Amino acid sequence: MSQADPGAAELSASDYSQLGPLADYLRLAAPGIRVTRSASRPGPGEQGAADVLMIAADSTVLAAAVQALPHFLRSRRKGMTVTITARGKKLTVTAGNADEI
Repeated sequence: MSQADPGAAELSASDYSQLGPLADYLRLAAPGIRVTRSASRPGPGEQGAADVLMIAADSTVLAAAVQALPHFLRSRRKGMTVTITARGKKLTVTAGNADEI
């Protein structure tokens, strides 16, 4: 990862059982990406938090990972979503809007 061009994002999935397969898929689809599983922060009024994937890579590899998400979602059950949070902005990807990515 380049020191001058670091990128990081947080990924959450509507189906938490798919975080492991998603992490494996991202590692294969975007070599050079670092993927770790971490507990997210609970929101206001929430007692617990679900796991999320933290990804880190240079911007080129990060873009490749985001572009790989539609392929992953198409291979899963209908209705699954992945939400990407980076630089304070959120993007939700579903199999239905995957072609827009």
